Formats: sequence, structure tokens, C-alpha cells
Amino acid sequence: MSDDPEPDRNISGGDEGGGRPAEYPVGEADTRAEAVVDRLGDIYWQKAYGGRPAFECLVRTILSQNTSDKASQPAFEELMDRYGGEGDLAESLAAADRADLADAISAAGLYNQKSRRIVAIAERILGEYGSAAGFDEFVRTGDPGAVREELLSMNGVGPKTADCVLLFSGGREGVFPVDTHVHRIYRRLGIAPPDADHEAVREVLESEVPPEKCGFGHTASIQFGREYCSARKPACLDGPEACPLSDLCDQVGVEPSTGTVVDPADAVKARDGSGGSPGE
Repeated sequence: MSDDPEPDRNISGGDEGGGRPAEYPVGEADTRAEAVVDRLGDIYWQKAYGGRPAFECLVRTILSQNTSDKASQPAFEELMDRYGGEGDLAESLAAADRADLADAISAAGLYNQKSRRIVAIAERILGEYGSAAGFDEFVRTGDPGAVREELLSMNGVGPKTADCVLLFSGGREGVFPVDTHVHRIYRRLGIAPPDADHEAVREVLESEVPPEKCGFGHTASIQFGREYCSARKPACLDGPEACPLSDLCDQVGVEPSTGTVVDPADAVKARDGSGGSPGE
């Protein structure tokens, strides 16, 4: 159903995604965003996240930037084979020959840039926290705002990467990372403004989804984006019965009668007569 080049499972969720299974009481949703997440919780997994080594999670998320899980996962596995061992991963990567590291992560693309960033971040973590374990402790126990600010100050770490570390390593509730799927889906649904950037979508979701549901809301939304609400061929083009969220969706930028699919921001520009070009 999806036209995205992704594996048939979301490696950041499900049984292999870390954390523990969690069930949440069924009740009346207070917002449409919560209703969406509740519906996704019925379709996919409900997890309480946390517990992954923070530096490993950071490295893995950097490798996933501008590529798919299908490409980044083999790169992460090769990196861990070469540098994981029994010692401190930050020490190993700080001392890594950059050409060798670039070769190890080549499957993820942009490997020269990513290898530089990983080495620089490893050196910084050693300098400020003494080890990967020290950084783990900071992520798990530090003030969430301070942890996020520290992560964002690292070269190559953006909001989505920082939030993934807070969620998957720190186990922080109320964190809803926004990747390209989440950004597309919640604007298409009409829950976030059509021209909202990633940070604006995050603010809407974290204010309208209960904190304990944000983690599985993130991972289940990614899977929904791959299986149903893809960029170019959303399931609703085949009729409302093809999408399990059809009754909760405004279909911003999607016109099933003509098969037209545009970015939600472009749809509003066209409606207002201000132009805009289609495509996601």
C-alpha cells in the first residue's frame, strides 16, 4: 500500500523497539489528536518507551537523518560490530579513524558528514560526561528541558533527534518526535495548521495528546504513514473505507474525486489564490 522505501515493520516500535508493553484505559478522548492516537493504539502497539543507551540512540538517530530505516539500520549494525565491543562506545568512536567509520556507515548515505558529526559528538560527550554511561545518566535523570537544550546544541542534532533520545532513552512522557510522516499526517488530518513547521506540529501534539500516549503515538503514526497515509498515494484515494482514520480526517491537500495530492500548505495557498506547487 505504501510507496515509501521502508521495511515492513517500524524498527523504533513493536516488540523490538525497547521499553515495555503498556495498556491505557479506554475513555472519551478530550481532543481529536487524542482520538487519532487512540485509534492508532488499537491498530498497532502500545508501548511505554525508555531504557535504550542514550549515546547509541543518538548515533542511531543521526544515521537515520535524510534516509530510511532500510538504509540506516544496516549502517548502525555495522558501526556497532566494529566499534561496540565491550568498551565505552564514545571512547571507541572518538578515537575512530574517520575513513574507516565512514566506510562502516556508508549504507546510511552522507557518510562523510555523518562520520564527522559522530566523532565530534563522541569527543564532546567524553569531555563533558566522561563516558557514554555518564551521558546516559544525564539523559535519564536530568531536567528534560536542559537535556533537550544540550542535545540541540550539538552539531547535527535537530529537534527530532533530540526528542527521539528523550523518548527512547530517557523514557520521558509528553515527548512526541516529529519526523516527515508525523509532519505530513497531522497537517493532512487538519489537526495542525497546514503551513505548520515540524516544531509547530510538535507543540500541537504535545499539548493535545496525554503525556503517557505520546511515545506510542509517535511510533504508530510512523507506521500509519508508511501503510496508509503516504506522501503521494494515501489510502483514502481508494475510498473512505480504505483508511481507518477517514472519519477523523479533513483530507487537507487530498482530493479523492480527482486523485490530486498536494502538500497541505500548497492546498491552502491554492484555495486562497496565492499559488503554490503540488507535491510532497
